[in-house]
Amino acid sequence: MTDHRNPEKPETTEAGNIPFPEELVHLSGIREKLDIALQNAEKAVESMDQEYMELRRYMSENRAEIDPHEMFQAELQLGQTDQQGGLAVQSRDRVQKLIDSPYFSRIDFCKEHEKNGAIFYIGRFAFIHEKKLLISDWRSPVASMFYDCEVGPAGYDAPAGRVDGELTRKRQFRIKNSVMEYALESSVNIQDDILQQELSRTSDEKMKSIIATIQKEQNKIIRNEKAHTLIIQGVAGSGKTSIALHRIAYLLYRYKNRLTAKNVTIISPNKVFGDFISNVLPELGEEPIYELSLYDVADVQLENIIDTEVDRDPLETDDAAWAERVRLKSTTDFVTRMDEYIHRLPNMAFEAADYVFEPFTAKAEYIHVRFHAYTRQPVMERLKMVADDILDRFQTDNIRENKLPSLRNILSGLKKMLRFKNTLALYKDFYRQLGIPKMLVMPDKHTLEWADVYPFMYLHAAFHGLQRSYNIRHLVIDEMQDYSPIQYAVLNRIFPCPKTILGDFSQTVNPNHFHTLTDLESLYGDAELIRMTKSYRSSYEIIAFAKRLGAKETPDPVERHGETPRYLPFDKEEDMLRYLDQEVRAFPERKQTSFGIITKTNRRAQYIYELLKDRYDVHAITPDSKAFPEGISILSIQMSKGLEFDEVLLPDVDEENYCTESDRSLLYIACTRAMHRLTLLHAGEPTGLLADE
Repeated sequence: MTDHRNPEKPETTEAGNIPFPEELVHLSGIREKLDIALQNAEKAVESMDQEYMELRRYMSENRAEIDPHEMFQAELQLGQTDQQGGLAVQSRDRVQKLIDSPYFSRIDFCKEHEKNGAIFYIGRFAFIHEKKLLISDWRSPVASMFYDCEVGPAGYDAPAGRVDGELTRKRQFRIKNSVMEYALESSVNIQDDILQQELSRTSDEKMKSIIATIQKEQNKIIRNEKAHTLIIQGVAGSGKTSIALHRIAYLLYRYKNRLTAKNVTIISPNKVFGDFISNVLPELGEEPIYELSLYDVADVQLENIIDTEVDRDPLETDDAAWAERVRLKSTTDFVTRMDEYIHRLPNMAFEAADYVFEPFTAKAEYIHVRFHAYTRQPVMERLKMVADDILDRFQTDNIRENKLPSLRNILSGLKKMLRFKNTLALYKDFYRQLGIPKMLVMPDKHTLEWADVYPFMYLHAAFHGLQRSYNIRHLVIDEMQDYSPIQYAVLNRIFPCPKTILGDFSQTVNPNHFHTLTDLESLYGDAELIRMTKSYRSSYEIIAFAKRLGAKETPDPVERHGETPRYLPFDKEEDMLRYLDQEVRAFPERKQTSFGIITKTNRRAQYIYELLKDRYDVHAITPDSKAFPEGISILSIQMSKGLEFDEVLLPDVDEENYCTESDRSLLYIACTRAMHRLTLLHAGEPTGLLADE
């Protein structure tokens, strides 16, 4: 492959060797103004704290003497002071972050038909001093030119309309601890080399913001405001999760008057992944968003209704009948069958009869008509509305002022007309009507297998209704390939809001899931699909190695070169584990930050952890873990989803462990967790999945 990069790579530069001395002068001036702003911000925080404490003291000391009206006014003032204090703290924290690294680029732009241009410095936050904008927020309309345009004709979409002109200068900086490490005239080649330099660094403990290296195609995703549902199919290492979070930061900025972090939720695979991405939004000056799992959603919706079993690990469960049940319930055809059953549900579940409360009677025909008038409501909600109608009719007809039935009494009479008393009875009937009653197996009398939880919820939505979360105005769904169509159908009922859905169908961990990206698209007819094919995480050599596994979506690697992955044979398992031990012992000498030992199953990960834990500082990442640790981690492929490590070592890569098509996906996931170094070990026959073509 031809290397089209500029051979002159930007090296970290001593501040005294910056080629543009005026930039050092400008940085010094900005630092002085930021110092003043920080002093003022700290004074504001102290003032708010003092005002809050004095008001609380006054209320406490004079509570017996203050009349209720004055106490109410004091409590309102206390709340306002607390809110203002929070804003003051937020402002101070932003200034502190800007002092460390105030901006990362400069663009000079001259509007059409104007002689004099303007200079814009772009950073993570806007900074205004004495009513003058000194730093523009990276999310601002004018900042989009840094990501989208080269020197020459340029423009941006402002709230008032399109602004066109010419970009006359574009510079990029790296500023850390208030020191300018480099300043470069930016071009396509220079931007590529800066990206290479950033990607070559060792991993951080958690995912970081990438505002200085956002690529043009990524910027289009981030600033996409029109798509109600945006589906991002991104190869391993394409930065799709980071881009989705930056998109949320942009939407919070763009719609700050009607969207806050409290209105955004992310569905993520586990708590470790949630911890790994938890720094991104706070780095960008936004509050963390609420994280949920499918288990959390089910717990809220099914509380006091039915119990649920924790999902079994398909890689450690040898139960063919169970696997068949899971496969059945993870297809789009299964959703279609449930929809057909739900369409017939009102007629099947309810048979109208006369309701009599002497001397009043509501005829069966009337009840039938009213019940079928409320077609958009769940069955039980329809009964409540019909009960209201009946009571209203009785009140109208009650000329002699007879005693009327209570609403509860009427509703109780209507419920007696139901053929099914609860959702579980309906759910059992669904399988009976399909002629496959054996496809419903309950571990306990009142407990569902995990594969039945969301189908049950879908039916419950039609019979009783689910709690809709209207407070959530944007939902992010990560690792989209791991969720079944019926789970999406339920999420759509609970969260009727815009969505960002992302993942990679080449990285499916469940061998019993056969749905595809096309199936997902069919659930969202109005969705906009974007494919991200460029892989930024792993070196060229690692991606070239992973391509041998034949991923459904082939990654296009950046040309950042490194070590060739090693696939090492051993005569016995003991020899393989001895070599693994040596690699763990030597890791600190390699000056890397993170090392992942990734096994096929959680059980095998625990075994290796037990071998090493007494002699080395190692961490086990399990389904119960809540944090992503720095250093050496031992984990399964399932738990490695979405994570990245400087180095990855895979033991047991032999024909016994990796031989099926689903194993191909697992091995691809594991290999693409590595940023700089990848080692695979085997003590048996080498897997045929890595055979040279």
